[in-house]
Amino acid sequence: MSDRIACPECEGRKGLRIGDLFLSCQFCGGLGWVGDTNEPAERSGTPPAGPSPVWQHRVWSDPYVASQLDCRYCLGSRHITSIDEEAGTMRTISCVCAPSS
Repeated sequence: MSDRIACPECEGRKGLRIGDLFLSCQFCGGLGWVGDTNEPAERSGTPPAGPSPVWQHRVWSDPYVASQLDCRYCLGSRHITSIDEEAGTMRTISCVCAPSS
């Protein structure tokens, strides 16, 4: 166990605010500090295989969040961008919610 210090990920801000939406820091669990009884390095368990797609995130079960964003796939931007790190390419296409021209 170590002494209590400000979270190195969120710098003690407890998370990230995007407009009216507040996303708590995943490293400190939204406390703004680590150490003492909140030691992320000592947490047991295996990490998940990989992040789930944004449209499957549990935040969509919150009616307020779902009402603020038009589309789960593009989050209201009307475009989807795919990045292929191996090929070093980026491709942007229109989302299914975008009006057809």
